[in-house]
Order: sequence, then structure tokens, then C-alpha cells
Amino acid sequence: MKTILQKLSPIILAVILISSILPIRTDAGFGIPGSCQVQADTGASYTVKTLDYGYDHNTYLSLRDIAMILKDTDKSFSLEVTSNAVRLNPGNVYVPVGVENAFWEDSENPDISLRRNECKVNGQVVYYYTLIMKLPSGDYDCFMMAADLAMILDVDITVPAAGALQIHTQEPFCISPVSLEQAGYFYGVNSVLAGDAATGEIYYRYQSDMPYPIASTSKLMTCLLTMDAISAGQITLDEMVTVSDAAQALAVSGDGVIPLKAGEQITVRELLLGALLPSSNECALCLAESIAGSEEAFVQMMNQKAQDLGLSQTIFFNCNGLPSYTEDFIPSKRQNSMSAEDMFRLVSYLLKVYPQVKDITSLEEATLTSLDLEVRNTNPLLHNLPEVTGLKTGTTNKAGACLVTSLTAGSGTMEHDLVVIVLGTEDSIERGRVSGLLARYALNAFYTGIKEPESGTSARIPETLPVHAEAAVNWIIRTARHTGEQQ
Repeated sequence: MKTILQKLSPIILAVILISSILPIRTDAGFGIPGSCQVQADTGASYTVKTLDYGYDHNTYLSLRDIAMILKDTDKSFSLEVTSNAVRLNPGNVYVPVGVENAFWEDSENPDISLRRNECKVNGQVVYYYTLIMKLPSGDYDCFMMAADLAMILDVDITVPAAGALQIHTQEPFCISPVSLEQAGYFYGVNSVLAGDAATGEIYYRYQSDMPYPIASTSKLMTCLLTMDAISAGQITLDEMVTVSDAAQALAVSGDGVIPLKAGEQITVRELLLGALLPSSNECALCLAESIAGSEEAFVQMMNQKAQDLGLSQTIFFNCNGLPSYTEDFIPSKRQNSMSAEDMFRLVSYLLKVYPQVKDITSLEEATLTSLDLEVRNTNPLLHNLPEVTGLKTGTTNKAGACLVTSLTAGSGTMEHDLVVIVLGTEDSIERGRVSGLLARYALNAFYTGIKEPESGTSARIPETLPVHAEAAVNWIIRTARHTGEQQ
């Protein structure tokens, strides 16, 4: 398996980057129509229509064309496409509509938008960025990235030559982050890290020791201090908190998420839901004021907690991750910053001491009863991977799009929390795609034991033991069991 992975890694990388596909194209536009040649394990090569969205080699493949090629293989799938939704059922037989594996019916560049469309895969609702367009024949087609389709079907796709793809239906999907890094896939990302929170083992890291702005992933520290306050008996989940003037001012600003009004009361539980699911800045402020009396005092607690946990590349200026301005004549604009390794330490501690946080972050939606308001989780992977249990998104202009993902993996005797940290991608599309690829890699690394080689770096991050005796004992037991399983 390891030899196969090493041989296929560069080829799989090429598929993910789509750097070797050279579609036949017309002048540049939003969607640049082209084609490539695709072949399954056996049989002839077929023409597949492609759309390059905005840039060369940012290629999306026709699902109808791919479905026709895989129709008589173990990876066949039925397909229904409407103007805004896709139904894809692996294992079912595809029914052709007559437009498959032919050149474009219209040579003009279609002006369509890349959207996060709803897809149903075997009845399960998932979300992928796709291009859905109506063909001149009247039929709808959906165009999807090769890497996304490979993950859905769990197949290996290689690039044997320029402008060609080979689908290996008998090989499972896998990637090599080191090969991705060498090819420049992470150049548009500040840092990434994937590892096992239960043992501290790191599967892969890139620029993980450098601090970068972390935007609303800062709320994980706010959540940790809230859990500490609950554990210490300072507050309770059902305790009512009165909304302050400052929280209302934030709510009505351009950074407001939930319409809180001064004088209203809302429970601590609902404030946690608001802060962690829709990423409410005003809910985080309410928690900070309730626990410390003021945001300034709470920020001191945040930085002290960071110091206690050994987070040496971390600094907080506020409780929510928004840009923070000084009161100088010429104000300085500051943002909470943290390295990916520090974030891994923080998240590992949070998950070990307060695993119940996943009861919140794994929710797709929730109701804030005090406000009679429905809120939704901003985590894009929660729908697409059943193992995902959280944790937090974050976005500012300086921080880019960030995502801290937790996944549950079982070793037969115990449950592990895997963590994927992605800081500073260009947009939410790339945030979800990079996180999804690394989440798949982390799961594969956990279950197969095959991990990326590292040069000059430790394979395990030293961590501060939880102060709670029970959590500390559990941590020792988990570590011992995992070590025994690997021997």
C-alpha cells in the first residue's frame, strides 16, 4: 500500500491541481468551455466537456459525461440535475439523455456562477461548489472538480498525458500532502496542520510554527474559558445573561450576526450556540462580559490561559477575532494571531477536558429559544463527511478564510479526535476544499498508519496536561492504548 501511494502521489497531485488538463477553449470568460479525454479501467477513451472557471486549468468536469463512461463499471452512478440541485446515487445505472461525450453544442462562453450547490448523494444532502448550466438541448448538466468527484466515488484518478484522465475504479481515493506542498498547492495558504488530538501525533504540517491572524477561530478560546467558568461554578448553562449596550452596538454594526438588543436576556447555552454555530461576535462579547465583567478583563484571561497552555505564538486583542483598533491618534489595526501548532494545542486541550463542546459544534442548526431564532452552522464539512464533529470557521480580510475541523475516528477500543487546521486560504471555496482533502488524508493516516515523512521536525507536539485529574488520567490511558495498538 505504501509503495502504491508513493508511486501514485505525483499523479494524484496532478489531478487535484488539474494542471495537466489543457482544454480546447475559446476566448476567456467566466466559464471557458473545453474538453479532455477520459478513460476508465477498460474500454475506449471518451470526450468529456469541461469548464475552466475564470482561470486556465481551474477545471470542472461534466458529470453527465463521466456518468456515461462509468455506466458499466463498479463505480456507476445515476444522475439527476436541475437548475439548482444535483442527485447522484453511486451504484445505480445512469440513463443517458443524448448529450454525453460530445463536443459543446454552443461555442460561446457560458456566463454562469460557481455556487455551493446542494447535492444529494445516496439521499444524503452534501454541498459542493459546482457549475450548473442548461445546455442548448434543454438538459441541465453539472460540472464538478475532479478531486471532489473522486472523493464522492472513492476512486483514484490519474493523468497519463496532457489533456487526458484515467479513472481507476478499483483503487481508493488518496492524496499526498507532501507532493501537494512541493507542487505549490499550499502557496495560497498561510499554514495547515493535521494530527491526532488524543495522542498529540502530527500527520502533516506546513508553516505551522508561524503566527497568523485567526479571525473567528478565536472563539474557541472564548468557549474554553466559558467552559472553565461553568466547571468552576461561576456560571451555569441555564443562567440568563443581560445584553449590554456594547453587545447591541456590535449586533447592529456591519459585523453583527444575531440581532441582540440591550436589556434582553439570553442563556449561556444559547450564547455558546450563537458564538460557535453562526459565529456571532455579539454572543462572544456577552460571554466575555458575563465571565470577566468587561471584554478588556476577559482578553487578559485569554492571554493568561494561552500562556498557561504553552501557546508561545499566540496573542489576543478581543474575544471574537474581529480587527481591533488602538485609541491612538493614528490607530493601529490589530488581529488575534496564533500558529497552527498553538491552535492544535488549544483544540487538543479543549477536546480532552470538555469533549461536550462537540455536542454543540456537530449541530447543523439550532434554535435560540430566548430569541425565537434559528441559526445554522457555518462549517462547510459538517454535511460532507460523517466523521466531522466541528469545530470553527473564521474569516477576515487579513486572516483570509480559516477552518479548524475535528473528526471522530475509532481504533476499536477507544475514540480519537483528529484535528485539521487550515489558516489563511484565499476564500471559502478553497478553505473547504483544502480542509476536505486534509480531513480525508488524516482519516486515511489514522486507519492505515501511512503518514507523510517529515524532515527536521518532531512527529509529536509537546502539550500541557489537562489540569483536571480525571481528564489527565483519561489522556494517559488513551495514549497508552494507542501506543499499544501501533506496536
